[in-house]
Amino acid sequence: MPRFASKYVGKYPIVVRSSWERMMCQWLDCNNEVVKWSSEGHVIHYYDPIQQKRRRYFPDFYAVILNKRKEPVKYIIEVKPNKETKPPIKTRGQSKKTQLYQEATWLTNQAKFNAAQQYCKKLGYRFKLLTENEMFGR
Repeated sequence: MPRFASKYVGKYPIVVRSSWERMMCQWLDCNNEVVKWSSEGHVIHYYDPIQQKRRRYFPDFYAVILNKRKEPVKYIIEVKPNKETKPPIKTRGQSKKTQLYQEATWLTNQAKFNAAQQYCKKLGYRFKLLTENEMFGR
């Protein structure tokens, strides 16, 4: 349960699939600039190039955050490991199965991110992809 439950506008239970997402929930809940937020509250349709069919993508978060001028800005936020946001690099000794999995993950994520950017543009939102680099300053 959030400390500031009035800011949470999503369904319960709050969906958290990783420790990074849990940290993001805490930040959204406790940050004074966050007006409202939800977890997996939006559905974005996209074409999955791996399974070759239309699928549904539930981005991690929706948030309304005040900018420096105290104007509300709407965001769709996705939390992902940096390695899943770039084309995979084959390493020595890597199995073919691992290589194919990493490539499929990257291609699927690219399709999701492209669909999210189009969705946000249509609604006047901003799409924000957060990796460990942004979250932890790496």
